[in-house]
Amino acid sequence: EKKWPTVCTQAGVRSVIRGSQKLIFPSLASVGRGGTLRRIRRSQRRAAMKVTMDVGPDGVALITISNPPVNALANPILTGLIQKYDEANTRDDVKAIVIIGEGGKFSGGFDINVFTEVQKTGDLSLLGDVAIDLMVNRIEVSRKPSVAAIQGLALGGGLELAMACHARIATPKTQLGLPELSLGVIPGFGGTQMLPRLVGVSQAIDMMLSSKPITSKEGKERGLIDAIVPPNELLKAARLWALDIANRHKPWMSSLRRTDRIGSFSEARDTINAARQRAKQTAKNLPHHQGCLDAIEEGVIFGSYAGLLKETKVFKELVLGNTSRGLVHVFFAQRLTAKIPGVTDIGLKTRKMQKVAVIGGGLMGAGIATALIVSGTHVILKEINADYLKQGINRIAGWICWIKGLSPMWELCHIENLQGHVKKGIVPKAKFHEIMSNVKGVLDYSEFKNVDMVIEAVIEKVPLKQSIFNDLEKSCPSHCILATNTSTIDLNVVGARTHSQDRIIGAHFFSPAHIMPLLEIVRTEKTSPQAILDLMTLGKAIKKVPVVVGNCTGFAVNRTFFPYTDGAHLLANLGVDVFRIDRAISSFGMPMGPFQLQDLAGYDVALAVAVEFSAAFADRKFNSPLVKIMVENGRYGKKNGRGYYLYERGSKPKPDPDVLPILEECRRRTNVMPGGKPISVSDQEIVEMILFPVVNEACRVLDEGVVVRSSDLDIASVLGMSFPSYRGGIVFWADTVGAGYVYSRLKKWSETYGPFYKPSAFLEQRAATGLPLSSPSAAEKSRARM
Repeated sequence: EKKWPTVCTQAGVRSVIRGSQKLIFPSLASVGRGGTLRRIRRSQRRAAMKVTMDVGPDGVALITISNPPVNALANPILTGLIQKYDEANTRDDVKAIVIIGEGGKFSGGFDINVFTEVQKTGDLSLLGDVAIDLMVNRIEVSRKPSVAAIQGLALGGGLELAMACHARIATPKTQLGLPELSLGVIPGFGGTQMLPRLVGVSQAIDMMLSSKPITSKEGKERGLIDAIVPPNELLKAARLWALDIANRHKPWMSSLRRTDRIGSFSEARDTINAARQRAKQTAKNLPHHQGCLDAIEEGVIFGSYAGLLKETKVFKELVLGNTSRGLVHVFFAQRLTAKIPGVTDIGLKTRKMQKVAVIGGGLMGAGIATALIVSGTHVILKEINADYLKQGINRIAGWICWIKGLSPMWELCHIENLQGHVKKGIVPKAKFHEIMSNVKGVLDYSEFKNVDMVIEAVIEKVPLKQSIFNDLEKSCPSHCILATNTSTIDLNVVGARTHSQDRIIGAHFFSPAHIMPLLEIVRTEKTSPQAILDLMTLGKAIKKVPVVVGNCTGFAVNRTFFPYTDGAHLLANLGVDVFRIDRAISSFGMPMGPFQLQDLAGYDVALAVAVEFSAAFADRKFNSPLVKIMVENGRYGKKNGRGYYLYERGSKPKPDPDVLPILEECRRRTNVMPGGKPISVSDQEIVEMILFPVVNEACRVLDEGVVVRSSDLDIASVLGMSFPSYRGGIVFWADTVGAGYVYSRLKKWSETYGPFYKPSAFLEQRAATGLPLSSPSAAEKSRARM
């Protein structure tokens, strides 16, 4: 039986021709003008990429890194640093060295583009041996002291470069961190050895495994920073500090040689072992967490130089691994979502959305309003009566306090309670009122005459939505964007009664809207590029990742993942234990299994969505009566504390054995078990029988051009459905498994269990040709809704 993933096929960025009968969206690669501009920009970047050295009359060599925008340590920069250090170390007029980054930023770290080249070619020589060549052989053992003058940020390799110096001077609010683990690798320029020797083993482990930066103030408190000075004094202070070290007025401290912060051997080992156990629980599918601890432990036991060799070995193993490939893919996929052919490349200017109206103060509407007002956007919240409006305002107020850390309470949703907290000083009065002043509640459309955008967030009923949009067209100014938060309904149906098709757009937030990072922007054939651009810009302003998709039932994310729930229900009806299904899916990397997720989302949502998908995809939809039977038995999921699991305040969900008779009744009604007996499957088969149909539907989404590129579907699956980021997204993961294997399994199951598993034509074609699912075809033309 094939184990996944064994070999990772590098998934290229899909960029195909998108179009409709009326409008063609050319691929990014095929736009001649765009290609010329990219070549010009690359040439400009190369010209700006340099390392310079100026020796002052004081004998201090100032080495400056220049590689806008964040002074990334690309290979030419690293080569330049080595050359400048060789020059400084041989010049008699140089007494000390100061390193600084141009443009108010020290360095954002190693150039991640090199990772993609290494992963594509397998050529590890592209990484070099920076830890030894630069950090040790040039900086640490130099007879001339180095001081890092840090402003703005020093992240990843940038911080490692600073730690290799003999002192570090920073400006206030500078960000310091080693985020390499967020890309599936470990610090590779000596960070696993230097950081524990500067801040202690425990704090170093926390910084590296969390990938979270700290401020320069925190850095000074921990021993990472030697002094904090204003920006206008940074260079002067660094030069004086370097000269004081050279003249022996300040200590000459080598990070790699320090042992005073390591503590005793037994203490360090205990700290590392405790971190290993935590990582096994919180990062059980992430080998780089254990690899990082291995490198730290090697240095503690055998010394920093042995630790450096271990770090280099582990780093090079990890960078070619599936985890790093997946995380690096997600990193670039997220950035690529900002490029939409026919929208972001035609010279349009964004219009500022100063006032946005939200219709509906329920959980979704209030969440959207919360995200908007926190960002400083003025919001008009409309409800149908005063009681509903009050409830909506209360929800917003409670979430504001939670988001801003103004109250320790998780579910604080009554304005009266908030006012009591304000009086007691628990919630800062000025802060609370400043944010809440951005929202105004109304019961009619009189305030809509000067709004720039409306986001409708009412229940999923077509007649209601159509009536609202008809009213909006009459009440809003002609420039106002008319958006709906529907999760499944075709936008052409929603706006059928209007004459403003160019202004109608989908703004699909994911619940809870004030927390989940994805914003699915849905366009029809008639939606104007200006409306798309404006909503993209608003999404970024409220800290969402906008992904532009086409118009169809379920759009990109919900459509792709409707087989996820169906697959779980089919397995349950085939006799597989629902709690085992949840455990298997959680072990794969999803935050929870499909049945616990259904408890959380609510059965009313499940029933409503099932109707839409059954109508649109009747040929492959598995209709299970399980949710309906659960409701008939008084179970509504987390809403009333009784679903597949029992929910008690202050405790974790517990599997409820009382659902077993309900499951038996469901199986009796569907009668799909072969021979009336439960099937026997492994945990891997459970995962595949649930996720391979999702891949199959993703193939249809790609084939129909619902997304601009496959990587958009990857990032949407990660941010919208919490698909594990280290697996790279649904399409990327499928390519690591292989289209041929996915096709063969689906083909076999379709013959046994029916059309739910029938492979799509796109998947069959890719399996036959050996092309990755993510690979574009030069002859491919979209028939889609873009």
